[in-house]
Amino acid sequence: MTEPLSPALKAVSDAVLAIGGELSTEEVLQRLVENARTLVDARYAALGVPDGDGGFSAFLTSGMSDKLIASLGPLPRTHGMLGAILESREPFRTTDIHDDPRFTGYWPRGHPDMRSFLGVPIVSRDGVIGAFYLTEKERAPEFSVLDEQLIELLASHAAIAITNARLYEQSRELSVVSERNRLALELHDVVSQKLYSVVLTAETVATLLDRNPVAARGQIAKLQAIARQALDELRSLIFELRPPDLVQDGLCGALRKHVDVLRRVQSADVVMEGDLELTPDPRRDAEVFRIAQEAMQNALRHSEASRVVVRLSGENGQLALDVVDDGIGFDPQSVELRARRLGLTSMEERAQRIGGRLEIRSSRGEGTTVHLDV
Repeated sequence: MTEPLSPALKAVSDAVLAIGGELSTEEVLQRLVENARTLVDARYAALGVPDGDGGFSAFLTSGMSDKLIASLGPLPRTHGMLGAILESREPFRTTDIHDDPRFTGYWPRGHPDMRSFLGVPIVSRDGVIGAFYLTEKERAPEFSVLDEQLIELLASHAAIAITNARLYEQSRELSVVSERNRLALELHDVVSQKLYSVVLTAETVATLLDRNPVAARGQIAKLQAIARQALDELRSLIFELRPPDLVQDGLCGALRKHVDVLRRVQSADVVMEGDLELTPDPRRDAEVFRIAQEAMQNALRHSEASRVVVRLSGENGQLALDVVDDGIGFDPQSVELRARRLGLTSMEERAQRIGGRLEIRSSRGEGTTVHLDV
């Protein structure tokens, strides 16, 4: 009878499978931060990705309730110890964070006090691109060397997810065909290399295990096979997801091509209605396309929708876009949700840049409609 996986191998296994599966970047990072907290018995954990302007583009937590997170206000800045971990490639451990001169001593109102601390940077070939923050070691006064090594292993997987997401976002923002195809090929190469490194990294997990090595190695072999399958699937998917050309296809044509791709790779039914003859407006068309793309991604990733409909309509110089799904819905005014999902704010800012008005209508169990007037 095969023994169950140890906590260490289970955490690494979950991380690798998340990266190789169909989860969004946000879901992958959330799984990583939850695994990190469980793996080293921390009461609280966070994973921060800096935005390059003194703040965080993403800051996911584990161990705090939604109510507590909402009460703490907007995303933190990269100050004090949060910023210090982003300035070095080396991990940092301490029994009491209050004793370190880099600790500013500032907590938002209602923030739990924290003492023992483990900070591990997430490092890619471009430098430090994020960090794990773990506090309040359970049943021990401080985090151990083994804790540090395990989080460093998870940090290597986080670097894969963040790097791939950034490359994909860059490819989405380019409209010149040659540049777009170059980045698509670069993304293909990076994913291939990184997932291959995941296979190699999984082999090293065996060194962390000291019981039943035969069973552990059997599980690692299975993990390698799944990772290789994910590699083949991603090669095919990335080839299909090269973004359409707004200059050549126009707004309607580009949206229709994007919808056709999503229909092939998603389980939900994605359809487009409307075929307007629009006078080209590169600035407007680019922003409308990105809003539609973000709305579709939100529906497919978060709403559990079975059907997503994209509609374009308009007359007399007016353009209207609707993205409608039949999913579980949400509260568009939720402070906690907006703090974690920056796409809602991004859509509103894009609409403002072209003088448009964006309205998000949704409620629990009633689906969601994203409506744009330009």
